[in-house]
Amino acid sequence: MVSLSQLTVDFGGFLLFNDVSFLVNGRDRIGLVGKNGAGKSTLLKIIAGLMPPTSGVVALPKDFTIGYLPQHMKHTNTKTVVAEVEMAFAELKGIEKEIDRLNHEIAVREDFESQEYLNLLDRLNEKSDRFSLLGGTNYTGLIETTLKGLGFKQSDFERNTGEFSGGWRMRIELAKILLKKPHLFLLDEPTNHLDIDSIQWLEDFLKDYNGAVVIISHDRAFLNNLTTRTIEISLGKIYDYKVPYDKFVELRKERREQQMAAFRNQQKKIEDTEKFIERFRYKATKAVQVQSRIKQLEKIDRIEVDEFDTRKLNIKFPAAPSSGKVVMKAAGLSKSYGSLNVLNDIDLVLERGEKVAFVGRNGEGKTTLARVLLGELEYSGEMTLGHNVKVGYFAQNQAEQLDDNLTVLETIDNVAVGAIRTKIRDLLGAFMFSGEDVNKKVSVLSGGERTRLAMVKLLLEPVNFLVLDEPTNHLDMHSKAILKQAIVDFEGTVLVVSHDREFLDGLVEKLFEFKDKKIKEHLSGVYEFLQKKRMETLQELTKVSGSRVKKAEGKKEKKRGSVSFEERKTINRQFKKMKQELEKNEKDITSMEQKIESLSATLNNPEHKTDQSLFTDFEKAQKRLDELMYEWELLNDQFEEIEKKKNELG
Repeated sequence: MVSLSQLTVDFGGFLLFNDVSFLVNGRDRIGLVGKNGAGKSTLLKIIAGLMPPTSGVVALPKDFTIGYLPQHMKHTNTKTVVAEVEMAFAELKGIEKEIDRLNHEIAVREDFESQEYLNLLDRLNEKSDRFSLLGGTNYTGLIETTLKGLGFKQSDFERNTGEFSGGWRMRIELAKILLKKPHLFLLDEPTNHLDIDSIQWLEDFLKDYNGAVVIISHDRAFLNNLTTRTIEISLGKIYDYKVPYDKFVELRKERREQQMAAFRNQQKKIEDTEKFIERFRYKATKAVQVQSRIKQLEKIDRIEVDEFDTRKLNIKFPAAPSSGKVVMKAAGLSKSYGSLNVLNDIDLVLERGEKVAFVGRNGEGKTTLARVLLGELEYSGEMTLGHNVKVGYFAQNQAEQLDDNLTVLETIDNVAVGAIRTKIRDLLGAFMFSGEDVNKKVSVLSGGERTRLAMVKLLLEPVNFLVLDEPTNHLDMHSKAILKQAIVDFEGTVLVVSHDREFLDGLVEKLFEFKDKKIKEHLSGVYEFLQKKRMETLQELTKVSGSRVKKAEGKKEKKRGSVSFEERKTINRQFKKMKQELEKNEKDITSMEQKIESLSATLNNPEHKTDQSLFTDFEKAQKRLDELMYEWELLNDQFEEIEKKKNELG
């Protein structure tokens, strides 16, 4: 479908990709993963045709369409929401005119047996199919369904797009892309500004979509639920796995271990051969054997171990100055935007050393209250900060507000004051901006790099109250873990606004749930809170009612009852057959591992070191083990799929 052949991207001597090739097939669901700055967003831009590679080719079929959602975008549109989204149907309206023209031409022709007439019919069928796929005459209904799926209310439809925040305007762009129904979606971090209702709607839409999807996301659950293939970019190379993210992590680790074992065995063999050559090099009676060993060394196909990008954040917040016991206290606090009341009569107390989270659906007032605490918004009621409280704040949109024209170094140098100025390069190095990286323009940084740069500002002076609003957006999973540990180790008070369940687990011991203009305190960790609410994600705080649960269960029972005996029998037969094949494969792997272990022990015996047949058997066994392991991956994937179907049928 889409062919990427030998792509190389060289940014002034910095090799981002080197000779990258892979195919995107018609129904692929690909998760594109890798560390921040590895080149994920760049690769999407190249596929979308927005930037050329240094060398290599991207080949697309004729009349192929792509829907590309960038990580960052500049909004200039001033139409209403509906008017803006209707622009997605420019192709549909063009096709409608083409269908009218073709119908008219067919109606006036009488050469029914000619090739030209048949070509016109084929063209009409092709255009009619595309017209139906894009929604046909029901596009207004599709607009409403899509906008509501992405979280818009009916009352939002006629509002001007300029009234919405950047996150909501991103949803408008996403709606336009979805409604265009391209052959390939390229989505760069689409879930960053979505709540769980919208994420689940998008997930369901993409699962059932009759096209391909390549997606960049650091939402682990979203990747696992949607993708069936994971492509990792690391140090200029790609590693392609036909599995979702969690399975990819396991297989990558296993592959690394297998490579290391094979590499160590080969190195031992090379070392032993070199010792033999060195020992008998000058003995005439061993000349033939020595030459044979030299030729063996020359013919060895050297095993390479995949390189891993071992760079990581090195975050340690400065020691927190002592503050009073009460860090922040609010009483009867309310906040309205004109006639829109967001928070009503809020009471809240935070004490020194507490680590708490604000959780709830988008628009419930979490960020608003955080900004009130910082003195950025006016309010009614009372709010005071405690004695000697010094606040460090990371805003949700802070990374987006960086000056594109400045370099990394200038961004920090312009705001740093006092003794810390002598340590700016050390700080940037701790956030993975080392060497020439500090001279990069902000405009060329990835989303994750921007987030890291914005975080550097938190370390410019000691604080004792950290307020972090969605700090994990755009950070890769490894960086999230390191940031989490730095916050755990921080001795001051921490308030986190986040929907990231894995990030909050083990980090906070108290949650404040925002709902219906009020807040409710929960003295528990995030998973205890979720278990109590009987939900799977933090954003789904108001979605599932008891009636909906019963309705869903009813549908499930109906689905089970509608399955025929023959269908169930076929699935059970496939399950049994696949299980037997998998068990046989696992036995073969065990047997081959035992054989390799036996051959290795024999080769370590000096009496057999000159036996070439043993070396040949060892190499064949290693190759066969690799084949069996690959077969196991494929069989296991198929088995899990069939097992899933079997469980669904009951």
